[in-house]
Amino acid sequence: MQNYLVKIGLLFFAAVSALTASDKPNVIYINVDDLGWADVGYQGNTYYETPNIDKLSTQGMVFSNAYAAAANCAPSRASALTGQATPRHGVYTGEKSDRGKSSTRKLIPTENTLHIRSNNATLGNLLQSVGYITATIGKWHVSENPLKHGFDINIGGSHEGGPYQGGYRSPYEYPNLVSKNEGEYLTDRLTDEAIGFITKYKDTPFFLYLPYFTVHAPIQGKASKVAHFKNKKGNDSHNNPKYAAMISSLDDNIGKLMSAVDKLKLTNNTIVIFTSDNGGVYNVSKQTPLRAGKGSYYEGGIREPLIIRWTSKVTPGKCDTPVSHLDFFPTLAEITGTTNVGKVLDGVSITPLLNKGRIEDRALYWHFPIYLQGGNKDSQDPIFRTRPGSAIRHGDWKLIQYFENNDVELYNIKYDPSEQNNLTDSYASKTEELLQELDAWRVSVNAPVPRLPNPEFEEAKKENKATKEKADTDK
Repeated sequence: MQNYLVKIGLLFFAAVSALTASDKPNVIYINVDDLGWADVGYQGNTYYETPNIDKLSTQGMVFSNAYAAAANCAPSRASALTGQATPRHGVYTGEKSDRGKSSTRKLIPTENTLHIRSNNATLGNLLQSVGYITATIGKWHVSENPLKHGFDINIGGSHEGGPYQGGYRSPYEYPNLVSKNEGEYLTDRLTDEAIGFITKYKDTPFFLYLPYFTVHAPIQGKASKVAHFKNKKGNDSHNNPKYAAMISSLDDNIGKLMSAVDKLKLTNNTIVIFTSDNGGVYNVSKQTPLRAGKGSYYEGGIREPLIIRWTSKVTPGKCDTPVSHLDFFPTLAEITGTTNVGKVLDGVSITPLLNKGRIEDRALYWHFPIYLQGGNKDSQDPIFRTRPGSAIRHGDWKLIQYFENNDVELYNIKYDPSEQNNLTDSYASKTEELLQELDAWRVSVNAPVPRLPNPEFEEAKKENKATKEKADTDK
């Protein structure tokens, strides 16, 4: 991926902006947890009900080929917030890297970094430096304390990877967020806090990072909504009434928040980014026609819904150009007139696409040198959602390389979005071209590639046993 290289500045960066406070647009970045590409109505889903999200899609630019920088929560968020690919910050998962049974892992995985470093500037630092009041409301998951990463206000955020301090129904207790009323629903409460924040700071440029805990497990919907979806016919991919109820509550709150923005007369000068951190959980909501789901580097694990609305600047429409969450940092840096960011960024500004223009041709990359257990029939195997490997998409072509056996898969995403037809044999030259491009990128970002064999691997045990038996026989 093309690097956005800028000069080192004082501390994180030297921020320079020619814009006055009145010129600076407010930014609301809504990052839903585990919401899949196919989990919204505007993508053609007829079981889930998302009228407010669908309305938002008519008001902004819809990106049909938008990608997270990683297929699971922590690395995706770390990349979006820092503008850097996973090898630069080292966050590959929210836990240890050797997940799953040791006997099924052929390689010793790369060691994981749990949290982004305090000297790695986030979007919070970027916007805070040019006069924005910044708040994160909801799931943080990339360090212990977001207040050390450019945020003035934290409501609900910690290192926790899910709503594990009481779930979605009161009583619950999260950092700076204790349930007030019996029957209170967490998604509703986070929206109330968000509306309170933008109301208080409506006369100041603000950055609201709103990473809802929903629709992450536990799957807990409001009873009345669950009853509604139990009486609605689903299909093979979407038929879980509790999950549908959670999506419906999310949609209600998107509508409530957008109504508040309108009532406060902030609509024209507020950028709204709506997306998800990774694909939907396969056993809860399949991403048909996309393959697999959360944790996988097939399309169902990394392609995301993405809408960007900026009423006074962005012409509503659809953009098919592949984009990445890595692009948010350079895009917002350009929009706010901020220079000298002080580090290498792995995305590019997509402001031309917001007005139906073009950006320079480029590839998108992913790197995951560890294991993620919990496979399914759509994964590479039934044991792991993904094994150590890298992936590249360039144009209509996508290649996945696995490190254990150097297996390679090549797909044409335009004609085969379900990734069912591995074309490595038919398109050997394209395969080699993308492999070389992927390897050059890994070198450029110093991406670790695990190579040491795991002595506890089942096959290794069998080979060692056979060698020993043969040696005993030869005695």
